[in-house]
Amino acid sequence: MERVCQFLKEAQTYYLATMDGDQPRVRPFGTAHIFEDKLYIQTGKIKEVSKQILSNPKVEICAFKNGEWLRVAGTLAEDDRLAARQSMLDAYPSLQNMYSADDGNTQVFYFKNATATFSSFTHEPEVVKF
Repeated sequence: MERVCQFLKEAQTYYLATMDGDQPRVRPFGTAHIFEDKLYIQTGKIKEVSKQILSNPKVEICAFKNGEWLRVAGTLAEDDRLAARQSMLDAYPSLQNMYSADDGNTQVFYFKNATATFSSFTHEPEVVKF
């Protein structure tokens, strides 16, 4: 999981796919953080992506860097604890001008039953489960 998080941070941008009814939706994200041995991402409750995750928590993310790509498929679970939200904001100070841990909007999710696959054209895929 540490390698997955590091890859996402180094890539800086990854793409999160959710479902909106029967329509897939993909958008760029940039937060990846380990808190209490779980991989977390962050969004705002007012965003459509939040509603989509709550409706269907099965998601996939994809990132690319230096000729290698990473796909992470799994289920997201919301962690509504203040400590989890604050940990994310501490890891990403640039978010603090838009979010605060107790603003009623900041939302963090962690991956459950995740499968990460590192791939490239030069080596066989490597699978990590967490």
